[in-house]
Amino acid sequence: MSDLWGIYALWYREVKVFLREKSRLVSSTVNPLIWMVAFGGGLGASISVGEAGYQAFIFPGVLMLVVLFTTIFFGLYVVWDKKIDFFKEVLVSPMSRASIFVGKMLGGCTDGFIQSGIIILFGPLFGITYTAYSLGAVVLFVILLAMGTTSLGLAIGSQMTSFEGVGLVQSFLIMPLFFLSGALYPIDNLPGWLSWVTYANPLTYIVDGMRGALLDLNSFPMAIDLGVAAVYVAVLVAVGTYAFKKMS
Repeated sequence: MSDLWGIYALWYREVKVFLREKSRLVSSTVNPLIWMVAFGGGLGASISVGEAGYQAFIFPGVLMLVVLFTTIFFGLYVVWDKKIDFFKEVLVSPMSRASIFVGKMLGGCTDGFIQSGIIILFGPLFGITYTAYSLGAVVLFVILLAMGTTSLGLAIGSQMTSFEGVGLVQSFLIMPLFFLSGALYPIDNLPGWLSWVTYANPLTYIVDGMRGALLDLNSFPMAIDLGVAAVYVAVLVAVGTYAFKKMS
């Protein structure tokens, strides 16, 4: 029971900190909308994909970008907690390392889910029509994405001692993960080498699943998209848990 209360306390702290930082909420809302309006509207004026406009086509990719940026940078807060000695107090508590990881991971997932929920509300402005099925599928993929990337960010942050180190590693990961996921382009007719890299990126299947649910433009069966997303989460949660157990 003490671990459950500890998980709740860590989750509650992370959510409270996030909600107090209004600048994060504003920037995480404005930046993706700029992508949709400037990039999607500008390039989309001459591009359509199937029966969908380009803005609607890239909407799942921009939604993925919001969650990716929010959650993977959660590792920075681990370094910050180390700097202010908050983490020392947590580590000497009766909680297991696995429970500490779960509490932090759930907090990061909640932050990412809140920010993605705001963007989802703007979907109809860009040609997105929701049904109970499509909205449920998008929420499921957002949750899986948030769990995986938060775990990745925490695993990195747990092994770092400086903000610069965390930022460098995470920036090195974010751009390839995003641009090689098919977030901004169809993946059906890519050159051979690029298609292999894209198919190896697990975020490709998350974007594809959301795009299939919203626009019926998926390149893979929904079962494959969900299966890859589930394996992605399981692997990264295991990695994050192991990293927390080894953290000094």
